[in-house]
Amino acid sequence: MLKEKFFDEIAGKIAAAIANSPAKDVEKNVRAMMASAFTKLDLVTREEFEIQQALLVKSREKLSELESRIAELERKAGGDNPQDAL
Repeated sequence: MLKEKFFDEIAGKIAAAIANSPAKDVEKNVRAMMASAFTKLDLVTREEFEIQQALLVKSREKLSELESRIAELERKAGGDNPQDAL
């Protein structure tokens, strides 16, 4: 949040300094090009990333749990697993 405020403040100062110059058109064009490039990159927000990260952690835990259960069931079955022959 603080970074956004800082960058907005800097952008405002730059905009005020070049308001009546050809640089204003350059700024508009650069902003448009950057916005277009960011859209094409298909970036995710930090919030979306953290949600996916949490889901991945949960999935790994579940996978580990299931692997343990399978190993226990195979042990109880006496190792009569057809896949062991492979």
